[in-house]
Parts: sequence; structure tokens; C-alpha cells
Amino acid sequence: MGVSVRIGCVSLALLMALSACVNELPASSQDGITQSGVAVGRVLAVLTGERSRKYEPAVRLFEVENRQTKERFTVDIESDNERFIVALAPGEYELTRVQINEGPFLSIAQVGSTFSIGSEAVTYLGTWRFGIDSPKYGRMVSVSVVSDEEDRAEAFETLFLNGPSLAEGAVATVLPNPQEVRTRLFEVMPYPRVPRYFRRHWW
Repeated sequence: MGVSVRIGCVSLALLMALSACVNELPASSQDGITQSGVAVGRVLAVLTGERSRKYEPAVRLFEVENRQTKERFTVDIESDNERFIVALAPGEYELTRVQINEGPFLSIAQVGSTFSIGSEAVTYLGTWRFGIDSPKYGRMVSVSVVSDEEDRAEAFETLFLNGPSLAEGAVATVLPNPQEVRTRLFEVMPYPRVPRYFRRHWW
């Protein structure tokens, strides 16, 4: 079921195809926090180079895949700083791809970090920081994962208030591996509606 992204611009048709066979989840699943098998973490997006667009980057969504069943889940973020709380069954997972938006501009990157969800009631997955290059040819995104103890404590407090039964279960901290990834960021077509000959950059 995997789809490889070739060097060049990713077409809108490819983006629609990727979205057609996944389960979409909100960043905070109110249904999920009343049951076991809850994964929690935080997503950050920062621009690491010079700002050449008036829009700041934000994570639109990320996708994870169960490596045994091949079932895929997209988690909607739509923010540059957002906690996610999702229900995931025990198993081996891979953070496959992330979508970054800057106003009307949309980009996508393959990631490839893996993590395990065990039998614990809650699994803390850390803070995922996406450091995004300035727009240019060969644009890259650096993904780093850290354990933020303060944010972890706040996340558990929120979970236990909304799902008291979770406080009685075991908790775990699992950071995706590798914890640092640098990968190519591909611009997704179409660009904003401007004449073709004004599209000076194709990356």
C-alpha cells in the first residue's frame, strides 16, 4: 500500500489518492480519551531560514501507519503548535508523512520514524518539532523528537480529568526512532491561481 514520492512536484491527484485510503482523526479525540490505548504528544512547526513568504509554516496533518495491518491514520493539526490525543490500538507504527501549509502553499514530506504502542493506558510520544527551510529548490524539513516533561505532565493531567479511568492504568513514554530525521519537502500542486508563466519556482 506504500506510495513512493519521486523527485519533483507532487500532483494534486497524488495527494487525493493518499487521502482516499486513510482514517482521518482530529488532533484531540474526545472519544479516545475514555478508553485505553491513547497516544499523546505535541507538534511544533518553525521556519529555520529567512522568511520569504508572508505566511508562517504550520503542520496541516501527519499520517501514521500500523506496520502489521497497513491501516493508515491521518491526524489533522492545522497549527504550528498543537497537542494531539488519539486512540491507537497496540502495535508497531510508522510516522510516514507530514503536510506543511503556508497560507495557500502546501508541501509534503516522507518521514519514516517508527514507534510502538503497548498495552499501557496512555503512551506519551514526545514533542515533534518540524524545522522547515526557507522556500527554495531542494527545500528540506528537519524532524526532531524530544521528551518535554512539563508538557507531558500537562497532557496527562488533561487526560486524567477527562477520562478518570485512565489514571488507574499504566503510562509509558515512547519516542519515535530515529529521533532526528532530515528529509526533502516537496511542493504540492496546484500553486495559488496565478498564470503559469509567473510560477518562477518549481520545487
